[in-house]
Order: sequence, then structure tokens, then C-alpha cells
Amino acid sequence: MGRITVRRPVLKLSTAGVRGRRPDTLAVEEPLEIRVAGRPLTITMRTPGDDFDLVAGFLAAEGIIGRADDLVAMRYCADTTEQNTLDVALAAGVELPDDLMTRAFTTTSACGVCGKSSIEALRVQRPYDVAADGLSLTPATLAALPGRLREAQRVFDRTGGLHAAGLFDGAGELLVLREDVGRHNAVDKVVGWALNKGLLPLSGRVLMVSGRASFELTQKAMQAGIPVLAAVSAPSSLAVELAEDAGMTLVGFLRGESMNVYTGAHRIDVGR
Repeated sequence: MGRITVRRPVLKLSTAGVRGRRPDTLAVEEPLEIRVAGRPLTITMRTPGDDFDLVAGFLAAEGIIGRADDLVAMRYCADTTEQNTLDVALAAGVELPDDLMTRAFTTTSACGVCGKSSIEALRVQRPYDVAADGLSLTPATLAALPGRLREAQRVFDRTGGLHAAGLFDGAGELLVLREDVGRHNAVDKVVGWALNKGLLPLSGRVLMVSGRASFELTQKAMQAGIPVLAAVSAPSSLAVELAEDAGMTLVGFLRGESMNVYTGAHRIDVGR
């Protein structure tokens, strides 16, 4: 695994003038090329670490795989000097979409859907009935999630430059946390972790993200069967539309004791 942080010199300034030079810790951002049977599929900018989970989660979000058995093997390619290329072998019978290898695309750390031909192309077949999930949460349980997510962010404490995604159970207990320079990567790592452990669909679970709730994060949560997506910042209009259409609960501006429930308010028990 590559380094997840590096030290670089920085000139510290204030309005009063130069305050000195000191080393600063930065989050590493490096490309990861994903290949399927030796053929390039995509390049994503990510923080090294949990790459196998990242790739599994990405393939699950694309609707290519749905369980750990769909993956025969993943390995770093020997023809590269760095561990920045992963080749995936899929199980017999796992078919790739017809246009998959012809629309190879690059994703940045800011956007998980760059290169898609249209928004409609993202409305992949839904493998799970998220709308039927009977999870019920109290506002107090939701309000505690950002603090628990923040407490578990070890790399963020050193860099201040990583997004986090955490998977919680209905009681608000943290099951797994992943950090990355990309919001979508952090979510893919969480979903890939769950897929590799045979936990999909993630019924009765809450996905908490440290930034905003975008369309691609909502789509990834939906593909994993997660009924509740919560974010400390705002959702996009398209994220709200997708969550409502899928029967998900979408919570934004989850800060302190307040929050906005944009869809699926029936899962929030305000009577307790």
C-alpha cells in the first residue's frame, strides 16, 4: 500500500507578516487505474489504501457485480512500478455492459460520475428494494453520527484534507469508516468492504458522509441497499429526486441537534 500522507514544507503567514516555516502533513492523491481482464476501464484519483474495497465498491455501484463471488481475483499489475493499477478477474457468467469497455472514463477526486454520457445512464437497474426497508431512527441517534464519524477520522486529524464515509447500524454504532480525497471513493470503499464480507444488501444501515449529498453518493447508497443517507452539508436537487424515487431517507445539514429531512421522513421517529 502506498503512503496516505506526505510531509511538505510550508511558509506560515499572517496579516502581521511571516511567522516562519514548518513541515505540513498533506493527504496523498494518486491515480488508480482499474482494468478488467487486462483491459483498461477507468482511472480514479484516490488516496492509497483499501484499494480492493474501492474497486469492489465501484463495480457494485456500476451494477457489474452484486456479491463477493462475482470477483474471482484482484491483483496489482506487475507491469507498473507503483501499486496504482489493479486488474480484476470476474466470475464466469458475470457479463459486462455492452458499452462498458468503450466508454472508459476518468473520475476525479471531486466527481464520481465524470464521463457518463447522460444522467439517465446512471439510473441503473436497482438490485434491492430500498423502499421496503423498515429501519426507524430517532433524531437523537442521527444527531450523534457526525461526532462519531469525526472521532474516527485518524488521517483527517493530521491533514484536514480527507472526506469520510461511515456505515452505522440502527443504534448509531459505527461499523466501518473509510477516508479518501474523493467523496465517491470513500463511499465505494465502504460498500466494497461490505460486499467482500457478504453483507449486501445493507438493510437497516445508515451511510454518513462528511460533505454534501450528491447524486452519485445517493446512487451508490441505493445500489448497496442502504435505506438512509445522512450528510453534514447540503444535498443536490438531483440527489433528492433520486432518493425520493428510490424510497430512501435523505438527511442533510446534520449538525449539532438540527437536521433537514428531505425524503423518507417516515423512518424518523419524532414521537420518542
